[in-house]
Amino acid sequence: MGILERIKKKAKENKKRIVLPEGESERTLKAADIILKEDIADLILLGNLDNITKFEKENNLDLSKAIKIDPMNNKYKEKYINAFFELRKHKGISMEDAQKYIEQDIYFGPMMIYMNDADGEVSGAEHTTADTVRPALQIVKTAPGLSVVSGAMIMVSEKKEFGDNGVLVFADVAITPDPNAQQLAEIAICSAETAKNVAGIENPKVAMLSFSTKGSASHEMADKVIEATKIAQKTAPELNIDGELQADAAIVKSVGKKKSPDSKVAGVANVLVFPDLQAGNIAYKLTQRFGDVDAVGPVLQGLGAPINDLSRGCSVEDIVNLVAITVNQCK
Repeated sequence: MGILERIKKKAKENKKRIVLPEGESERTLKAADIILKEDIADLILLGNLDNITKFEKENNLDLSKAIKIDPMNNKYKEKYINAFFELRKHKGISMEDAQKYIEQDIYFGPMMIYMNDADGEVSGAEHTTADTVRPALQIVKTAPGLSVVSGAMIMVSEKKEFGDNGVLVFADVAITPDPNAQQLAEIAICSAETAKNVAGIENPKVAMLSFSTKGSASHEMADKVIEATKIAQKTAPELNIDGELQADAAIVKSVGKKKSPDSKVAGVANVLVFPDLQAGNIAYKLTQRFGDVDAVGPVLQGLGAPINDLSRGCSVEDIVNLVAITVNQCK
C-alpha cells in the first residue's frame, strides 16, 4: 500500500469535519464529490448555494452529504461576527469591519474551526497562500508554545534505501524565509510530528542540515543550526534530533558513519530540516524533478488547528489528497 493510500485509509478510520472555503470552485466541487464517495471526510462547502447546486446538477455530482453554507446568509453569522470582533478589537476593528471579514469565505472557514463547528480547512485552489495563512493566524493563531508556521513536504522515492523505506519529510519548504534558531528548532519538532501523524513514519529521525557536519566548517550560518539543534534536543528529548549535518551525512549510511559515527540520525535520517526557506524550497523541487520523486503537500505546521494551503495550479486529485492529510492532522 502506497503512502497516499495509507493516508486515506487512516482518514476514513478517523473522519473529521473539513471546511472548504472555495465551495464554488470547479476543482473543489469535483474533489468534494470524490471525497464524499470515498468517505474520507465530512465536508462543509462555503459559497452561494444556488451556484453550488447548479454546478452539482450540471456535472452529475453527488454533494448531498456535504453541509453547504453561504457566508453571506447563515445561522452562524451573528455569532461569528461577535466572536471575531472580540478577537480583533485590540487592533481597532469595528463591528462593521468584523461583518465584512466574516462574510468572506476565507475568514468564515477558520472561524468555523475556532467556534468548534469544523475540525480543519483546506484552501488555496483560488486564493493565495497569504490569503489562506493570514486569516488562520488572526483567528486560530499558532499552536501553544510555538511562534512560527512552516510547510513540510512528504517526499516519496522508489529508492527504498533512503529515509523510511523511501519516505522523507522536508521542511520548511513553503512559509518562513529565514527562521532564527528558536524557530528552526520548532520547525524540527513540528516536522517530526508530521512524519508520525501524516507520513506514517513511526520513528522520526530528524537531521538539522547545514553545509557543515559536526564543526567541519566555521560560520554563523552553521552556528544557527548548531544552536537550533541544542534547543530542539532540550525541548523534545524524546525525539531523535541531530545536527549540524550535511545532506549526504544525513541520508547516506556510509557517509554518516564516517562523518558522525556516534549519531543515531546520521545516515538514516527520514526528516530533513533545512536552514532556511531558499534551501528547502530549492532542494525539494530539485529532488522532485531530478530524482523523479513524488512530492505530497505542503503540510502546514505550527498553526493552532489543521489548516492547509493548496497551490492555485492544483489538480482535483491534489485537493482530495490534502483533505485526507488534513484529517490525519486533526486530534
